[in-house]
Amino acid sequence: MAEKVIETLIKYGCRLAEPGEFTRRAFLNGKLDLAQVEAVADLIHSASEASYQVAVRQLAGEFSRRISEFRKKLLDAASLLELELDFADEGFEFVDRNIIVNSIDQAINFCEDLTASYHSAEIMRSGYFVGIAGFPNSGKSTLFNSLLQRKRAIVSEIPGTTRDYLEETIFIDGFAVKLIDTAGLRKTADIIEIEGIRMVESLLAQSNLILVLNDITKGREHSDSLFAELKARYTNCKVLLVQNKIDLLDILPPAREAEIFISAKHSVGLEKIKEIISEELKKERTHIQDVLLNQRHYLLLKNASEELRNAKRSLLQGAGNELVADDLRRAVKTLGEIIGESFSQDVLNNIFSKFCIGK
Repeated sequence: MAEKVIETLIKYGCRLAEPGEFTRRAFLNGKLDLAQVEAVADLIHSASEASYQVAVRQLAGEFSRRISEFRKKLLDAASLLELELDFADEGFEFVDRNIIVNSIDQAINFCEDLTASYHSAEIMRSGYFVGIAGFPNSGKSTLFNSLLQRKRAIVSEIPGTTRDYLEETIFIDGFAVKLIDTAGLRKTADIIEIEGIRMVESLLAQSNLILVLNDITKGREHSDSLFAELKARYTNCKVLLVQNKIDLLDILPPAREAEIFISAKHSVGLEKIKEIISEELKKERTHIQDVLLNQRHYLLLKNASEELRNAKRSLLQGAGNELVADDLRRAVKTLGEIIGESFSQDVLNNIFSKFCIGK
């Protein structure tokens, strides 16, 4: 029925909306600036509550307001420096140089704080990656299924059952957590299994947390060497030794540092894993208020920061007002590109290509 209605409307002169057409009209009519337009796209594509919150704040105009405030201060400084040129013979000074330096420093700090947050915000953009590693039959796929609360991976006592990797998403504290079930690490002559093990190394390098599973029935120290090797190799992430199958023990030994006890089969100890992930994510949540997710903004802020540093350097070295003002105006223009004070058709087309039909 809906298709027939659309066909009839098109027959009588209507047309399908282009991707992002309604938002484009809002921008062209001054209802939204370009940063807010991009926030609409970010809202549509947000994969977690955290990235959603950042997009909502940007759509509300807070980011744009701060950009506009810095642009006004810098433009005022440039205008006063240029005005002094008209009274060069009289030696009038319309603005205190210290005030200009202070304004430039504030703008530089704003730009550099945000550009620094861009890389740390990778978790909001792509998710928090948890790699599940270990020897064959240590219970990796069982843990994967238990954390998902559904059967996704094949569980078998035959070593090498998992040859590829599986990835699924759960949500903890509003963040997307990507669980990766990897092939068992062991020496093998099987070509397919060897390729799977090579892939494991690449996946673990991308992980934020690595859980090294050990089948404790084979000995508490059975995976110690593997744990030490992975901890030494992947220094940019947290690595934990997870003693699995504790349901088969009569007595539970005291935990060592970076070691937890679970029974993946019976979902015992999984809350501890979630608590550890939650603690790591809390560190990211503190950055939500001032975080940069957009690559276009990142590149423009980097350029603006460099232009501002040039202006400050020229000012402190006693360069002519026209040189300082020129650098300031360059920075003002660059910051203006973020909110759409100046833009090219190619930039607009690229932004709206990320929208779905209408919107």
